[in-house]
Amino acid sequence: MNLAPEAPTVAAVSVSDMRERIRRKSRLKGRQPEDGAMADVARLLGERPAEGFRRDWLIEYLHCLNDHFGALHDRHLVALARQMNVPMAEVYEVASFYHHFEVVRADAQVPRLVLRVCDSLACSMAGARELLAQLPERLRAAGQGDVQVQAVPCVGRCEQAPVAVVHQCPVPQATVEQVLGVLQAKPSRALAQHPAPAAAAPFELSAWAQRSLPDGARETSPAWTDLATYRAHGGYQLAAAVVQGEMNAEAVLGAMEDSGLRGLGGAGFAAGRKWRIVREQPAPRVMAVNIDEGEPGTFKDRTYLERDPHRFLEGVLIAAQVVGTEAVYIYLRDEYHGCRALLQSELAKLQADPPCPLPHIELRRGAGAYICGEESAMIESIEGKRGEPRMRPPYIAQVGLFGRPTLEHNFETLYWVRDVLEKGPQWFSGFGRHGRKGLRSFSVSGRVRQPGVKLAPAGITVQELIDEYCGGMAEGHELYAYLPGGASGGILPARLNQIPLDFDTLQPYGCFIGSAAVIVLGQHDRARDAALNVMRFFEHESCGQCTPCRVGTAKAARLMQAPQWDSDTLDDLAQVMADASICGLGQAAPNPIRCIHKYFPHEVGEGPWPGDLPPPRRSAMAEQLPQGLQP
Repeated sequence: MNLAPEAPTVAAVSVSDMRERIRRKSRLKGRQPEDGAMADVARLLGERPAEGFRRDWLIEYLHCLNDHFGALHDRHLVALARQMNVPMAEVYEVASFYHHFEVVRADAQVPRLVLRVCDSLACSMAGARELLAQLPERLRAAGQGDVQVQAVPCVGRCEQAPVAVVHQCPVPQATVEQVLGVLQAKPSRALAQHPAPAAAAPFELSAWAQRSLPDGARETSPAWTDLATYRAHGGYQLAAAVVQGEMNAEAVLGAMEDSGLRGLGGAGFAAGRKWRIVREQPAPRVMAVNIDEGEPGTFKDRTYLERDPHRFLEGVLIAAQVVGTEAVYIYLRDEYHGCRALLQSELAKLQADPPCPLPHIELRRGAGAYICGEESAMIESIEGKRGEPRMRPPYIAQVGLFGRPTLEHNFETLYWVRDVLEKGPQWFSGFGRHGRKGLRSFSVSGRVRQPGVKLAPAGITVQELIDEYCGGMAEGHELYAYLPGGASGGILPARLNQIPLDFDTLQPYGCFIGSAAVIVLGQHDRARDAALNVMRFFEHESCGQCTPCRVGTAKAARLMQAPQWDSDTLDDLAQVMADASICGLGQAAPNPIRCIHKYFPHEVGEGPWPGDLPPPRRSAMAEQLPQGLQP
């Protein structure tokens, strides 16, 4: 029997191949941090604490890097992820969510300065589009070609429209010449900071009841109340009495309820009732204060904060004591650089010389996301995450910040606490018109002679507000329409100028007061252009978490550019956004569409043009941004 010779044995894998495989598997996967980037991050963040860098401070660490380098280099994000011991993907998804962070690859060129020009409604009416169109060429001609020009949403200075911001230095009522002058005087990020405030001066809030606050059309750093001045005028005596038990917590709650003070950030929930609900939850409890104030047309919180930060802080101490919160987190919008410096300085003074035991207080910095004005999105941001709204229930009064029962408040609500308790609830509720009670801080902008914050009686009409507080309409303008509650509050025609402006009075007309941001349009403006402007804002600011809002706002903005609207499709979009969006942004975005259909059909080809109105024209608000300047 003949057998075939055996085939030689050949090793499938050599010893050297096996060793190489082991070496490859032993290496860490993914991009590894560079030594230089690790040194940069360590130098800026300081020595690593024994317990490690806090995960909820991720956004603060990103700000630290962004402020120093002018952008977020990807190599620094890798190093930060290693320092914090969190996945790189987690750091990147947070950094890429916020508009004020720009992630750049490798050694990409970073502009010497970023020049931001607001293109929201009030600034667009005041000439922001023309400013954006002229600036790039003028900058190149002036040898400033390394300055990046950006069109950005509302920066919270609508009474100073149009507004430009050179790095952190605001330029009110900006012209090309003024901007070039600031760039010449402040040629670097180190110099282009918000100007320091003026000398200390007392600011008594109640003294401005039923009056206009001082004209601040060109003011960026008004006189302010420091700790010594505030205490010299009785400041913190009330907080000390509450904390030390000299004033009963039940008496404070009763006064808050009797005053009728409601949340003044938009929702209008009764403040005293909110305090009781959170107080009844199991400890430990925390407080989160919302000063994100991103609604276009709103600037009241900034106006009060830059004049008297301690009246607000005293309200915080009283609320924290009565509700029993052990820690307070103050969330301030990133555009308010002057307010942040003021709060940091005065809070440090207060903690160094407290009038009574203080809770733990942390100041957190937003990063340019309007959605973080929504309470649960703000809480996500404070925790160092993407600012995406949470599904409810549970409500944050039960399960909020870090999983604890949370008292969430708007800045202005807490600002009123001292006056309500000192003067009595009847003092506050004694103001009002047309059957309404209390005082409202109206942020008025647009076609009025004297824009600004107006501390007027609740229930005042827009016509009374214009005539008595704003010096009438601007020269050459007649009232044509108005937005009673900022971008999301809808649009009403001039013929409805006698509706009381307050909570619950505007809903029958398809609008709401929100944060009381009143934007006034004249006869040369078009309501449809205002609606398109705010829809583009909603498209830009949608967090993208839910499809109805993410897709609906973008689709609506495209359809609203047509001379004649596709009413059926827009109505369908409006219905889906209102019914299926997770939070108030998508739910309120359809308001401008519905108001145009109802009150201004002649502007979108749904009816004849009224004979008493000037012929239609395309206003500056509707123009597209210059190429390359889209936000």
